[in-house]
Amino acid sequence: MNLFEHSWAHAWADLGLQPPAGVWDALLAAYDEPQRHYHSRQHLAECLAHFDAVRPLTQHPGEVAIALWFHDAVYDVRGTSNERQRADWARRVLGASGADEATQQRVDALIMATRHDAAPGPGDEQLLVDIDLSILGAAPERFAEYDRQVRAEYQWVPGFVYKMKRRAVLGAFLARPCIYGTGHFSTRCEAQARANLAWAIDGRAGTQPPAVTAGPPPLR
Repeated sequence: MNLFEHSWAHAWADLGLQPPAGVWDALLAAYDEPQRHYHSRQHLAECLAHFDAVRPLTQHPGEVAIALWFHDAVYDVRGTSNERQRADWARRVLGASGADEATQQRVDALIMATRHDAAPGPGDEQLLVDIDLSILGAAPERFAEYDRQVRAEYQWVPGFVYKMKRRAVLGAFLARPCIYGTGHFSTRCEAQARANLAWAIDGRAGTQPPAVTAGPPPLR
């Protein structure tokens, strides 16, 4: 059983529900869409692998897993309502499977938290957001690949505009007192994320970020 099969089966077992037919295929097809370079099966697999490592820390593991499956399931690079459409799709699937309203609301909130435009709630929301942002603290070579993948998704944007917008987005993360809100990700990713972001903002093409072997204590 591969990572996707294991995660899908385990998530629905945790929920005590059966997924409607065809959802698995539809989700994997969505993550294979041609406009995706970063928001693809690779990103989904990385998120699910991180989730496996922190699953004991979750309050509702099945809900977090399902939210991860849907958190990038709709991806229109020019769209402004991707997260809302993703959450609505998850709600429809959960409703069809017999999930109660409380479960649907929590999954909805988890997915909407990945807009990264407000501080996530404690517990599962914070953990899911940290999983989604784990790429910022990835090893230098993976972060450099991610940086290229995001540019490929926005290849239609003129270079000078893209650089300005991208620096603003990454600078906002770097300006946070803490990029990660959980001890697990703060300890493992915070220092490397700050090195990666500084490198990307500087725009040092043809290089890769410095590896951080030791850093300050986790920020709180």
